[in-house]
Amino acid sequence: MPKSSPSTDLLSNTPHHGTPSRIRVGIGGWNFAPWRNNFYPAGLVQRRELEFASRQLRTIEINGTYYGAQKPATYAKWAAETPEGFVFSLKAPRYITEGKRLADTTRGIEGFVLGGLEAFGDRLGPVLWQLPTSRAFDADDLSAFLDHLPRELAGRPLRHVLEVRHNSFLDQRYVALTREHRIPTVFTDSPQYPSLADLTGDFAYARLMRSESHIDTGYAADDLDTWTARAHTWAQGGDPAELPHVGVPVAKQAPRDVYVYFISSAKERNPAAAMALQRRVDASA
Repeated sequence: MPKSSPSTDLLSNTPHHGTPSRIRVGIGGWNFAPWRNNFYPAGLVQRRELEFASRQLRTIEINGTYYGAQKPATYAKWAAETPEGFVFSLKAPRYITEGKRLADTTRGIEGFVLGGLEAFGDRLGPVLWQLPTSRAFDADDLSAFLDHLPRELAGRPLRHVLEVRHNSFLDQRYVALTREHRIPTVFTDSPQYPSLADLTGDFAYARLMRSESHIDTGYAADDLDTWTARAHTWAQGGDPAELPHVGVPVAKQAPRDVYVYFISSAKERNPAAAMALQRRVDASA
């Protein structure tokens, strides 16, 4: 083993894989220089960061695909570096969602989805479609877009989740439309974007953006406890009524998968936040 590589013990820690919990907690990406000071062990070469991160977390949201699709061989390489049970979510390319009309994105959607995502195999989780802050709610345009999203890839179900960033989406018509198409909506605790916890699909997806640099775990212990309870409520088919909703919280449904990501803000703290929340979730499962 090269001298710059960590011991195999550092890469064999898989505390969260194979647990019965339907809740996956993770971070955005895995290449971030400050994480080499407080998340990655000393001596870990950069090419092994995904290998290490995927053994501390149950999921990672890939941000690089937002700026452009990658080659199938790259997707396959990423999948091969992760352990069984690990799942990626990935942001769809912005060139698809930033055009004039969402209804005209069929070719872009097909090019991205059919352009290699199959190479992830069972490591492929939800595809996140993030709409720009400038895009207002247009029911007909959005409905056409949602109709274009393929629901299967290589014989496996393909999941999609929508992140809206314009206040016009705080509308009962939006909630009804996405429920009709069974597409979940991202919940975010960021004060910069519209925040709606209305459940519009068969899984829950949260992007938490309030980590603080002076807290070792990014979020205070009480806040992590609160998010643990909310994650369990979602997983058990419930709908946390204390979160902001456009409509009335839904009655209890079937158990669902839950994805929670610590994104941006005090990014250097996000791995610690994710691991702290996952530990709480698994301990109380």
